[in-house]
Amino acid sequence: MAAFDAAIAAGFGIECDVRASRDGVAFVFHDAQLGRMTGLPGAVDDHAAAQLDAMALADGGPLPRLTALLARCADTVPLLVEIKAQGRAIEPICAAVAHDLSGGAKGRVAVMSFNPFAMHWFRRHAPRIVRGLVVTQQGKGQMRGVIERALALWLTKPDFIACDIRDLPSSFANRVRRRGLPVLTWTVRSPDERARAAAHADQIIFERMDD
Repeated sequence: MAAFDAAIAAGFGIECDVRASRDGVAFVFHDAQLGRMTGLPGAVDDHAAAQLDAMALADGGPLPRLTALLARCADTVPLLVEIKAQGRAIEPICAAVAHDLSGGAKGRVAVMSFNPFAMHWFRRHAPRIVRGLVVTQQGKGQMRGVIERALALWLTKPDFIACDIRDLPSSFANRVRRRGLPVLTWTVRSPDERARAAAHADQIIFERMDD
């Protein structure tokens, strides 16, 4: 939460990752496993929300629920919520996020995911929430990437795309921009990447204020 508070104080929007507890509560947490950030064994979705509430991060802070971050943003700070979900097992986390956003978010929040089934869920069940498709070509053959992106665009009908900065410039990003979809790019960490993003994307996702 200290990082989020620093971003808010500096006037930046926020990007966060979310996973669901065993009982379907959305927590702001990147990894599937707890170990790296808490030193404890097991996966996030192995634990009930009350158990996760009792854990601490390395800085002594709690594992924040998404509702806590939404309260911090107070409907004034732009927030990108990246949904972490594997395969078709998307119902618990998607429903949890949609539930939290129904509690008062006023349109400055968007959801996004690598998982097209998650964004398809939002297309069907919460179409008023802005949704984005996160894509990368890294580790994929050219043809596989083309087919995956085409199918994902058809399935999700996203409002924006978030591209891997390592893939830019790309014909895919140029094509979707010509169609009117904004292109974000992640994760920008150097002046060179910032310059490339300025030429080939509409906004950046970064980690440090000096990026």
